[in-house]
Amino acid sequence: MAEQLQPPFDPATAADPHGRERCAELMLAYIYHNLPSYPLYDGARFTALAASRGGADRLSRLPRDLLRNVLARLPVKDAARTAALSSRWRALWRSTPLVLADIHLLPKARALRPTPADSPAVTAAVSRVLEAHPGPFGCVHLVCSQMDGYRAQLARWVQLLAAKGVQELVLVNRPWPLDVPLPASLFTITTLTRLYLGVWKLPGTAALRGASFPRLRELGLYFVEMEHGVVDSLVARSPVLEVLNIVGCINGGLRLRLVSQSLRCVQICGSVLEDIAVVKAPRLERLILIQSCKTARDLCTRLRIVDAPKLHTFGYLEPGQVLEVGETVIMPGINARSASAMLSSVKILTLNVRFGVRNDVKMVSTFLKCFPNAERLHIVSDKCDKPTGDHLTVKFWEESGPIENVLGGVWSH
Repeated sequence: MAEQLQPPFDPATAADPHGRERCAELMLAYIYHNLPSYPLYDGARFTALAASRGGADRLSRLPRDLLRNVLARLPVKDAARTAALSSRWRALWRSTPLVLADIHLLPKARALRPTPADSPAVTAAVSRVLEAHPGPFGCVHLVCSQMDGYRAQLARWVQLLAAKGVQELVLVNRPWPLDVPLPASLFTITTLTRLYLGVWKLPGTAALRGASFPRLRELGLYFVEMEHGVVDSLVARSPVLEVLNIVGCINGGLRLRLVSQSLRCVQICGSVLEDIAVVKAPRLERLILIQSCKTARDLCTRLRIVDAPKLHTFGYLEPGQVLEVGETVIMPGINARSASAMLSSVKILTLNVRFGVRNDVKMVSTFLKCFPNAERLHIVSDKCDKPTGDHLTVKFWEESGPIENVLGGVWSH
């Protein structure tokens, strides 16, 4: 999973017209940093080598399958240029699974910072490539266009990607607006193995009844607007899904009811969490809830772990959250040593604690007793501008009892 940064998105800033562009750039920078990479060679060096007149053309003598493998890893412009080398290269390009990243269609000076003014040219170029190449498409990253004015083209792209068997798809709309609707037909592309979506409005659960992802192993949703139940529906229709990554879900509170025989890693970052329930996930190993956002109504997150026998890494657990293990609500004074109140499989635990808040600290020892086999403890100590409760004395810690199972700890402020 990609390295995580602190989400920059702030709805209050987004509502301010003077801060919208800055907010959008920060949001996109965050998305770009966390998107999966694509395997590409240096196309300019390759085409220069292939067209070299200083020696024999040994590249063209390589086996056909090897040449197609090389072409599949070139930026789209360089792959297309190889067709000028010889008639053999022209046939190879058309029969090679395409890697299309629209960022390579920009002028080099703006390759890492596309602007809204680039949208018309990039959109037209993407349309030409998708129409011209017979497919299949091994990997497609479309992240440079503001799609609100190109909804017809977007629908056509989805149609072509489905017909030509795209396997890995990254589709990001450059804001604004934030709620450009995605065609529901996108969710019927059965060839997808990896799907990342950024800054869209997802179809409702009724429109997803025909969704099917029989090969999807990785799903990422970044700053999308969606109804409650959409993620549950997508997970249920992805029988081999292993990685679920959600970033910046802020409209309302995120509710998840995870039932999956295949999920191994769930990561939710920079989102308003309301109810996260792991109902049945026999293969889940990592559950990471990082940098949860607060709402004006101070929504309390409810975390329920019902059936996750292989859960190895769990965090960031906060004392202000309501933790349920099985049917037991974990609270100070509870007998957390009963088997039904323990997550004995967890080896790595992360807590986010405000040590200036007495009630937060009181929950630490209670939480730890729910993880009898934890070997590594990470504690993030948040700043507290207004400490509450009495000063914590040595007696307080002695009454909490010893923590015998943790072998090592890491502190962060």
